[in-house]
Amino acid sequence: MRPSLLDSLFASASALPGVGPKTGKLLDRLLGEADRPARALDLLLHIPFSSIDRRNRPKVAQAPIGAVSTLKVKVVEHRPPRAKGPWRVLTEDETGDLTLVFFRANSGWIEKALPVGETRWVSGLVELYDGYRQMVHPDRILDEAGLAALPPVEPVYGLTEGLFPRAMAKAAAAALARLPQLPEWLDENFLRAAHWESLGASLSRLHHPQTPQDLAPEEKYVARLAFDELLSHQLALRLVRRKMQVLQGRAQKAPGALAAKILAALPFDLTSDQKKAVAEIVGDLSSEKRMLRLLQGDVGSGKTVVALLAMAHVVEAGRQAALMAPTEILARQHFATLAPLAGAAGLRVALMTGRDKAAERRATLEALASGALDLVVGTHALVQDDVAFARLGLAVIDEQHRFGVHQRLSLSEKGEAVDVLAMTATPIPRTLALAFFGDMDLSALREKPPGRQRIDTRAVSVERIDEVVAGLGRAIKAGARVYWVCPLVEGSEESDLAAAQDRAEDLRKFFGDRVGLVHGQMKGRDKDAAMEDFSRGATKILVATTVIEVGVNVPEATVMVIEHAERFGLAQLHQLRGRVGRGTEKSSCILLYAGPLNETAKARLEILRETEDGFRIAEEDLRLRGEGEVLGARQSGAPGFKIARLDLHADLLRAAREEAEKILDADPELLSQRGQNLRLLLYLFERDQALKLLRAG
Repeated sequence: MRPSLLDSLFASASALPGVGPKTGKLLDRLLGEADRPARALDLLLHIPFSSIDRRNRPKVAQAPIGAVSTLKVKVVEHRPPRAKGPWRVLTEDETGDLTLVFFRANSGWIEKALPVGETRWVSGLVELYDGYRQMVHPDRILDEAGLAALPPVEPVYGLTEGLFPRAMAKAAAAALARLPQLPEWLDENFLRAAHWESLGASLSRLHHPQTPQDLAPEEKYVARLAFDELLSHQLALRLVRRKMQVLQGRAQKAPGALAAKILAALPFDLTSDQKKAVAEIVGDLSSEKRMLRLLQGDVGSGKTVVALLAMAHVVEAGRQAALMAPTEILARQHFATLAPLAGAAGLRVALMTGRDKAAERRATLEALASGALDLVVGTHALVQDDVAFARLGLAVIDEQHRFGVHQRLSLSEKGEAVDVLAMTATPIPRTLALAFFGDMDLSALREKPPGRQRIDTRAVSVERIDEVVAGLGRAIKAGARVYWVCPLVEGSEESDLAAAQDRAEDLRKFFGDRVGLVHGQMKGRDKDAAMEDFSRGATKILVATTVIEVGVNVPEATVMVIEHAERFGLAQLHQLRGRVGRGTEKSSCILLYAGPLNETAKARLEILRETEDGFRIAEEDLRLRGEGEVLGARQSGAPGFKIARLDLHADLLRAAREEAEKILDADPELLSQRGQNLRLLLYLFERDQALKLLRAG
């Protein structure tokens, strides 16, 4: 049960004094969710992103041009518009004149607000027009009483259409008035060392800033809230982790005979990173604790082989393993890689996707349920209700951030004490790994398998596309295969982006039926057929959308053209480039861009030309874009932070992680007085799911 102390914060925003039904609906649109309206708490945590400084109060002649000033003026004359011009009001002080300009004016309102002969305070942007100072649509027109109530620094909030700044500020103030006196959950010495104030004082200062600097993300008021949010998240992750380890776990021990057969069948030796990852995974599998490990590897670093060795260990220990991939292309690719190696060790393996024929599916289901199958590779078809395993011991989840939390858990619930190995080909900056996967142990593959060559990467203006096409002709004559990636499936009049279908038609004029096409809107079997044609060389150029971004493996492909490269994220460009350079031949990647490029796009293309290190690229991507997009985090069931920014608050995240460890080592059930206070924190940032585990255990 949520403590009653917090009830006022979970009440609907519409019920706050001064918030009418109309504003309430707009707040719901801005801050509510599909299944609940906006609450006072949402308003409190919707902190201003900027401010307007109204403290600058010079004389008219000294008012800086292009800046906001608050000026005391006498109203001299009203000049109604001629034809469709603006309404002008002439004002002055002892140093000079200021014209106030109103377009589409409500004359009655203007004359009432600015009576001739009276003194008023006007606040807004001062500009120069025809050599005279003017203010177009002043933000504020005030008498002395109004000036006394004007905040010296006015907060600027994110809004939605129809919601005005003053209505938002009024609602936030009403929510602030509802904030109860909360006990302190942070350690006193820690607070003192950081020079932070209480949560209530910090929220109050952010909604009523005294200087523009108060709202800076690195300043103490935002930092206090960001730390609280990160601490609540790290505590929740750790509570889940500890509960999983305490509740379930079964030692899966094996001498390693099956793994040895697979290693003998490999045409290469494992890299030292692969060996280390296998040792870490086998250590986890052999222990009584339940494994929850993330294997992150750069493009082409050999994660699939590591996963197979883990699955072989579990099979030798007498249980089954499953590998779940987010797309059918990827599932088939994994199956094609694993099947011959698994066969060499005598492992029985099958593929299961949503497109299996009824008889095939029935046979696979029976073999899984009877234990006749050792391994299964599939899509989310694996988590459907009718899929039952005889004795599932390991769930491998590929590109796990593409699945919701529910799907990730549902595969591991298909057996008793199932160990979980998640994999991602998106190298994740350390900060993000701690935030998104802090409940997991991490293994990283940074080395490329021996023999991999550097990919020659060039940025070329789209104006030189004819030269690129001519170059492709020469490359194909020499036996090359080419990917050509476009941002959209089909063109539209509104968009200037290259569309895959149009580009495929253009290229067919030069290369005929040697051009194939694959995109996400095609039927599964058509996609597979297009990939198959390209794999065996029936087509030489594959025009595609980002459906080929992850896991597609055609070693003969040596040229990658990415059209409108400036529109893609850095990590995505790196993933796409990783589709070439997989064989023994020299490979190249052409980044076709449409200028002029902004600074971020320039920086992206420059970094790609400089390095192929996915981990460095991921750090740069985080710096350039912030965490919201790096993992598609907003869509992935990953924590969307309201206040913390992982690109700016990495130090706070590390501190929150350490603090969470310390707290739970001393008080694993959060039963002490401080533990009770921390429970309030978990409710406040809605990480209270973790508390249900404490009650359940």
